Amino acid sequence: MPIDARKARGHEHDHSRRHESDFRIAARRNKLLGLWAASLMGRDGEAAEAYAKDVIAADLEEAGDDDVLRKVMGDFTAAKVEITREEVRSKMDALLEEARQQLEAG
Repeated sequence: MPIDARKARGHEHDHSRRHESDFRIAARRNKLLGLWAASLMGRDGEAAEAYAKDVIAADLEEAGDDDVLRKVMGDFTAAKVEITREEVRSKMDALLEEARQQLEAG
């Protein structure tokens, strides 16, 4: 195999690994966000876990985080939880770093 072809396959492999890692980090962040949001809405145990799964699934609707933010904000509104979009966005950012650290730690 020519060197250029091997190099290209190596770049594809690295890109694929980064994409998979980013996906796993986002899914972990969304689970943590769902559990946090559930607690603010008075849900715990199985109800909280089920809600976290719904938040993870919401992220598959479109690219980016807007689908997750829209879901959580809509649910907060329905549950009469008073919180700003900026507060939720800030929590998402903090949980993204927490999720990254959790996955790196194993």
